[in-house]
Amino acid sequence: MGTRTGFEQTLRNLQQDILRMGSLVEEAIAHAVEALARQDAALAQRVIDGDALIDELELEIEDRCMKLIATQQPMAKDLRRIGAGYKIIADLERMADHAVDIAKIARRIADQPLIKPLIDIPRMAQLAQKMVMEALDAYVREDVDLAQRMARDDDQVDSLYNQIFRELLVYMMEDPRTITQATHLLFVSRYLERIADHATNIGEDVVYLVTGVRKDLND
Repeated sequence: MGTRTGFEQTLRNLQQDILRMGSLVEEAIAHAVEALARQDAALAQRVIDGDALIDELELEIEDRCMKLIATQQPMAKDLRRIGAGYKIIADLERMADHAVDIAKIARRIADQPLIKPLIDIPRMAQLAQKMVMEALDAYVREDVDLAQRMARDDDQVDSLYNQIFRELLVYMMEDPRTITQATHLLFVSRYLERIADHATNIGEDVVYLVTGVRKDLND
């Protein structure tokens, strides 16, 4: 009984560390887009510098997942819990990388006049952050319904991405001088779209964790 209790506590600790990593990733996304909107190179640099901690956490959690599998030989749902955690941190790490990509663009164009007010990109970022938050909440609560509702927000993110793409394309066609910055902003919107996709991946991991069935939530 004591061994099982210790194992359950280890799983809870693992979950808490995954949530800590998720919180850092949410913050990185928010600060990267804020740095872009405010043209704040210093804030952008803090996002870039903070990525090292997220990478360290990923490696630490990954190592603990592998050791749990090797030493505890978990079965059924316990194995799915560890496997889901392993996959979730990989998605979180990729989100953090995209936040860094956005921060690098924010730093690069910090001293340039913006070609247009940033309205839809912050909206995209807010939606993507909400998806990340709800995906992690669904993971903690093992809530399949929340995971599925969260994934449906990806359609709104995709719609905003397409809208931004069309608008920036018009800017580039009308004034070739905007091409460089417009291309950077297109990349930003693409990174946010990918962050939403990674949140959807976490939702799919939650469904598998609870049901044992793989389901594509983008269907």
